[in-house]
Amino acid sequence: MINWFEIPVANMERAKTFYEIVFDLKITVHKMGDLEMGWFPNKSASGMATGTLIHAGDHYKPSMDGVLIYFSCEDVANEIGRVVEAGGQVIAEKKQISESNGYMAYFIDSEGNRIALHSMQ
Repeated sequence: MINWFEIPVANMERAKTFYEIVFDLKITVHKMGDLEMGWFPNKSASGMATGTLIHAGDHYKPSMDGVLIYFSCEDVANEIGRVVEAGGQVIAEKKQISESNGYMAYFIDSEGNRIALHSMQ
């Protein structure tokens, strides 16, 4: 049911670098009027949601108190292991949810957003 997500950032270049390191991918930055958006690679052809980092002044503010986004990973240990070197803070290391629901971990990104990871292994 998820179609799109937006992660607020205070500094696009810092956030772009952070997410590129943690997820080992490339984010493309686009200016759209007053908005600056850092697009994650498009996975919609495979049925997966995609989204953006977004810098839009006072309209979007990073927060660790709002909605929690879970990024799907092959193994949570890979991404959570790169969070600190990328400038973030690990809140919860990889832990098993249950045998049938896999694993999760949480971190604070370079901008102050609380983000989660999920994998089956």
